[in-house]
Amino acid sequence: MAILERHDTGAIAHLHMNAPERLNALSDEMLADLADAFAALKDDTTIRVVILSGEGKAFCAGHDLKQMTQGRQAEDGGKAYFADLFTRCGQVMTAIRDLPQPVIARVHGIATAAGCQLVASCDLAVAAEGTRFGVNGVNIGLFCSTPMVALSRNIPRKKAFEMLTTGEFIDAARAEELGLINRVVAPENLETATSDLAETLASKLGSAVRIGKEAFYKQLELPLDEAYAYTGAVMVENMIDRDTAEGISAFLEKRPPAWDQ
Repeated sequence: MAILERHDTGAIAHLHMNAPERLNALSDEMLADLADAFAALKDDTTIRVVILSGEGKAFCAGHDLKQMTQGRQAEDGGKAYFADLFTRCGQVMTAIRDLPQPVIARVHGIATAAGCQLVASCDLAVAAEGTRFGVNGVNIGLFCSTPMVALSRNIPRKKAFEMLTTGEFIDAARAEELGLINRVVAPENLETATSDLAETLASKLGSAVRIGKEAFYKQLELPLDEAYAYTGAVMVENMIDRDTAEGISAFLEKRPPAWDQ
Protein backbone atom coordinates (compact mmCIF):
# COMPACT_ATOMS: atom_id res chain seq x y z
CA MET A 1 0.00 0.00 0.00
CA ALA A 2 1.32 3.45 -0.93
CA ILE A 3 2.44 5.72 1.90
CA LEU A 4 0.98 8.67 0.01
CA GLU A 5 -2.36 8.18 -1.70
CA ARG A 6 -4.04 10.48 -4.18
CA HIS A 7 -7.62 10.55 -5.32
CA ASP A 8 -9.49 13.35 -7.05
CA THR A 9 -13.07 14.53 -6.62
CA GLY A 10 -13.83 16.87 -9.46
CA ALA A 11 -11.31 19.71 -9.40
CA ILE A 12 -10.03 18.81 -5.91
CA ALA A 13 -6.99 16.56 -5.40
CA HIS A 14 -6.75 14.70 -2.09
CA LEU A 15 -3.26 13.76 -0.93
CA HIS A 16 -3.44 11.40 2.06
CA MET A 17 -0.33 10.45 4.02
CA ASN A 18 -0.78 6.78 4.83
CA ALA A 19 1.90 5.72 7.30
CA PRO A 20 -0.12 5.66 10.55
CA GLU A 21 2.28 3.29 12.31
CA ARG A 22 4.94 6.02 11.99
CA LEU A 23 2.51 8.88 12.65
CA ASN A 24 2.92 9.89 9.01
CA ALA A 25 6.51 10.93 9.66
CA LEU A 26 8.36 12.74 6.91
CA SER A 27 10.62 9.81 6.12
CA ASP A 28 12.82 9.75 3.04
CA GLU A 29 10.07 7.83 1.29
CA MET A 30 7.30 10.23 2.34
CA LEU A 31 9.32 13.26 1.26
CA ALA A 32 10.01 11.64 -2.11
CA ASP A 33 6.34 10.81 -2.66
CA LEU A 34 5.22 14.31 -1.64
CA ALA A 35 7.78 15.85 -4.00
CA ASP A 36 6.55 13.68 -6.87
CA ALA A 37 2.90 14.44 -6.10
CA PHE A 38 3.47 18.20 -6.02
CA ALA A 39 5.47 18.06 -9.24
CA ALA A 40 2.58 16.24 -10.95
CA LEU A 41 0.02 18.69 -9.60
CA LYS A 42 1.94 21.76 -10.73
CA ASP A 43 1.10 21.07 -14.37
CA ASP A 44 -2.34 19.56 -13.77
CA THR A 45 -4.76 22.17 -15.07
CA THR A 46 -7.78 20.03 -14.14
CA ILE A 47 -7.06 20.50 -10.41
CA ARG A 48 -7.94 23.77 -8.67
CA VAL A 49 -7.45 22.89 -4.99
CA VAL A 50 -5.38 20.35 -3.05
CA ILE A 51 -6.26 18.86 0.36
CA LEU A 52 -3.43 17.31 2.39
CA SER A 53 -4.36 14.93 5.23
CA GLY A 54 -2.98 12.09 7.33
CA GLU A 55 -4.15 8.59 8.30
CA GLY A 56 -4.43 7.33 11.86
CA LYS A 57 -3.93 9.18 15.14
CA ALA A 58 -1.86 12.07 13.83
CA PHE A 59 -1.54 14.42 10.89
CA CYS A 60 2.26 14.30 10.96
CA ALA A 61 4.83 13.86 13.73
CA GLY A 62 7.73 15.42 11.83
CA HIS A 63 10.90 13.74 10.65
CA ASP A 64 11.46 10.02 11.11
CA LEU A 65 13.80 9.94 14.12
CA LYS A 66 14.67 6.26 13.67
CA GLN A 67 15.73 6.92 10.10
CA MET A 68 17.71 9.97 11.21
CA THR A 69 19.50 7.87 13.83
CA GLN A 70 20.50 5.40 11.13
CA GLY A 71 21.84 8.30 9.07
CA ARG A 72 24.26 9.13 11.88
CA GLN A 73 26.06 5.83 11.30
CA ALA A 74 27.92 7.17 8.28
CA GLU A 75 31.65 7.91 8.55
CA ASP A 76 31.02 11.64 8.66
CA GLY A 77 28.52 11.24 11.52
CA GLY A 78 25.63 11.80 9.16
CA LYS A 79 26.60 15.30 8.05
CA ALA A 80 26.04 14.66 4.35
CA TYR A 81 22.83 12.72 4.97
CA PHE A 82 21.36 15.42 7.19
CA ALA A 83 22.33 18.20 4.79
CA ASP A 84 20.55 16.32 2.01
CA LEU A 85 17.54 15.52 4.22
CA PHE A 86 16.89 19.10 5.27
CA THR A 87 17.44 20.33 1.71
CA ARG A 88 14.87 17.84 0.41
CA CYS A 89 12.43 18.77 3.17
CA GLY A 90 12.79 22.48 2.36
CA GLN A 91 12.17 21.75 -1.30
CA VAL A 92 8.92 19.95 -0.45
CA MET A 93 7.76 22.87 1.69
CA THR A 94 8.55 25.44 -0.99
CA ALA A 95 6.89 23.23 -3.62
CA ILE A 96 3.60 23.86 -1.80
CA ARG A 97 4.05 27.58 -2.21
CA ASP A 98 5.07 27.16 -5.85
CA LEU A 99 1.94 25.18 -6.71
CA PRO A 100 -0.60 27.22 -8.67
CA GLN A 101 -3.40 25.61 -6.63
CA PRO A 102 -4.20 26.52 -3.01
CA VAL A 103 -3.26 23.73 -0.61
CA ILE A 104 -5.41 23.10 2.47
CA ALA A 105 -4.06 21.07 5.39
CA ARG A 106 -6.72 18.92 7.08
CA VAL A 107 -5.20 18.46 10.51
CA HIS A 108 -6.00 16.17 13.43
CA GLY A 109 -4.22 14.60 16.39
CA ILE A 110 -0.81 16.21 16.42
CA ALA A 111 1.34 18.24 14.04
CA THR A 112 4.82 18.44 15.52
CA ALA A 113 8.22 19.70 14.39
CA ALA A 114 8.38 19.25 10.59
CA GLY A 115 4.71 18.24 10.76
CA CYS A 116 3.91 21.68 12.16
CA GLN A 117 6.14 23.11 9.45
CA LEU A 118 4.03 21.26 6.89
CA VAL A 119 0.84 22.87 8.25
CA ALA A 120 2.48 26.30 8.25
CA SER A 121 3.65 25.78 4.67
CA CYS A 122 0.13 25.08 3.40
CA ASP A 123 -1.90 28.05 2.19
CA LEU A 124 -4.85 27.24 4.47
CA ALA A 125 -5.49 24.83 7.33
CA VAL A 126 -8.56 23.40 9.04
CA ALA A 127 -8.07 21.51 12.30
CA ALA A 128 -10.16 19.31 14.52
CA GLU A 129 -10.77 20.32 18.10
CA GLY A 130 -8.20 18.63 20.29
CA THR A 131 -5.39 18.88 17.73
CA ARG A 132 -2.04 19.91 19.19
CA PHE A 133 0.73 21.81 17.44
CA GLY A 134 4.35 22.07 18.47
CA VAL A 135 7.95 22.56 17.38
CA ASN A 136 9.28 20.33 20.10
CA GLY A 137 12.75 19.43 18.91
CA VAL A 138 14.36 21.47 21.67
CA ASN A 139 13.05 18.89 24.14
CA ILE A 140 15.47 16.33 22.69
CA GLY A 141 18.28 18.79 22.03
CA LEU A 142 17.46 19.56 18.39
CA PHE A 143 16.27 23.12 17.78
CA CYS A 144 13.56 23.20 15.09
CA SER A 145 15.47 25.60 12.85
CA THR A 146 13.92 24.60 9.52
CA PRO A 147 10.35 24.37 10.90
CA MET A 148 11.01 27.85 12.31
CA VAL A 149 11.10 29.29 8.78
CA ALA A 150 7.46 28.50 8.00
CA LEU A 151 6.24 28.98 11.58
CA SER A 152 7.73 32.48 11.92
CA ARG A 153 6.06 33.48 8.66
CA ASN A 154 2.65 32.47 10.04
CA ILE A 155 2.52 33.70 13.62
CA PRO A 156 3.97 36.64 15.61
CA ARG A 157 7.69 36.28 16.21
CA LYS A 158 7.62 36.29 20.00
CA LYS A 159 5.00 33.54 20.02
CA ALA A 160 7.01 31.55 17.50
CA PHE A 161 10.17 31.93 19.57
CA GLU A 162 8.31 30.87 22.71
CA MET A 163 7.10 27.68 21.01
CA LEU A 164 10.58 26.97 19.67
CA THR A 165 12.40 27.48 22.96
CA THR A 166 9.90 25.91 25.38
CA GLY A 167 8.93 22.95 23.22
CA GLU A 168 5.39 23.31 24.52
CA PHE A 169 2.28 22.41 22.54
CA ILE A 170 -0.52 24.80 21.67
CA ASP A 171 -4.07 23.62 21.06
CA ALA A 172 -6.17 24.21 17.97
CA ALA A 173 -8.00 27.19 19.43
CA ARG A 174 -4.69 28.91 20.20
CA ALA A 175 -3.32 27.98 16.78
CA GLU A 176 -6.32 29.67 15.16
CA GLU A 177 -5.92 32.72 17.37
CA LEU A 178 -2.26 33.07 16.38
CA GLY A 179 -2.96 32.54 12.67
CA LEU A 180 -1.33 29.14 12.18
CA ILE A 181 -4.66 27.68 11.05
CA ASN A 182 -7.86 29.14 9.64
CA ARG A 183 -10.63 27.17 11.31
CA VAL A 184 -11.31 24.79 14.18
CA VAL A 185 -14.18 22.33 13.89
CA ALA A 186 -15.54 19.33 15.75
CA PRO A 187 -13.63 16.15 14.83
CA GLU A 188 -16.70 14.61 13.22
CA ASN A 189 -17.02 17.69 10.97
CA LEU A 190 -13.38 17.93 9.91
CA GLU A 191 -13.67 16.20 6.55
CA THR A 192 -16.87 18.01 5.58
CA ALA A 193 -15.63 21.43 6.68
CA THR A 194 -12.37 21.03 4.77
CA SER A 195 -14.17 19.81 1.66
CA ASP A 196 -16.62 22.71 1.85
CA LEU A 197 -13.74 25.18 1.96
CA ALA A 198 -12.07 23.42 -0.96
CA GLU A 199 -15.30 23.49 -2.97
CA THR A 200 -15.63 27.22 -2.35
CA LEU A 201 -12.13 27.84 -3.67
CA ALA A 202 -12.64 25.48 -6.60
CA SER A 203 -15.75 27.40 -7.64
CA LYS A 204 -13.74 30.55 -8.34
CA LEU A 205 -12.12 31.38 -11.66
CA GLY A 206 -9.07 29.11 -11.76
CA SER A 207 -6.84 31.53 -13.65
CA ALA A 208 -7.60 34.31 -11.16
CA VAL A 209 -6.75 32.13 -8.16
CA ARG A 210 -3.52 30.95 -9.79
CA ILE A 211 -2.50 34.53 -10.53
CA GLY A 212 -3.52 35.61 -7.05
CA LYS A 213 -1.62 32.90 -5.17
CA GLU A 214 1.64 33.68 -6.94
CA ALA A 215 1.18 37.41 -6.43
CA PHE A 216 0.23 36.99 -2.76
CA TYR A 217 3.56 35.46 -1.85
CA LYS A 218 5.71 37.60 -4.12
CA GLN A 219 4.34 40.91 -2.87
CA LEU A 220 5.01 39.94 0.76
CA GLU A 221 8.73 40.00 0.02
CA LEU A 222 8.71 43.44 -1.61
CA PRO A 223 8.91 46.98 -0.18
CA LEU A 224 5.54 48.72 -0.17
CA ASP A 225 6.02 50.82 -3.32
CA GLU A 226 7.41 47.85 -5.26
CA ALA A 227 4.57 45.67 -4.02
CA TYR A 228 1.99 48.11 -5.38
CA ALA A 229 3.83 48.39 -8.70
CA TYR A 230 4.05 44.62 -9.03
CA THR A 231 0.45 43.89 -8.03
CA GLY A 232 -0.82 46.68 -10.25
CA ALA A 233 0.81 44.96 -13.22
CA VAL A 234 -0.68 41.65 -12.08
CA MET A 235 -4.16 43.18 -11.98
CA VAL A 236 -3.72 44.55 -15.49
CA GLU A 237 -3.04 41.03 -16.77
CA ASN A 238 -5.97 39.70 -14.76
CA MET A 239 -8.34 42.38 -16.06
CA ILE A 240 -7.61 41.68 -19.73
CA ASP A 241 -8.41 37.98 -19.28
CA ARG A 242 -11.53 37.03 -21.25
CA ASP A 243 -12.95 35.07 -18.34
CA THR A 244 -12.51 38.04 -16.00
CA ALA A 245 -14.47 40.22 -18.43
CA GLU A 246 -17.16 37.54 -18.48
CA GLY A 247 -17.23 37.46 -14.66
CA ILE A 248 -17.73 41.23 -14.47
CA SER A 249 -20.45 41.16 -17.12
CA ALA A 250 -22.21 38.30 -15.36
CA PHE A 251 -22.14 40.21 -12.07
CA LEU A 252 -23.59 43.33 -13.67
CA GLU A 253 -26.24 41.28 -15.47
CA LYS A 254 -27.03 39.27 -12.31
CA ARG A 255 -26.34 35.86 -13.87
CA PRO A 256 -23.82 33.04 -13.31
CA PRO A 257 -20.58 33.51 -15.26
CA ALA A 258 -19.85 31.21 -18.20
CA TRP A 259 -16.14 30.69 -17.62
CA ASP A 260 -13.87 28.63 -19.87
CA GLN A 261 -11.32 28.00 -17.07
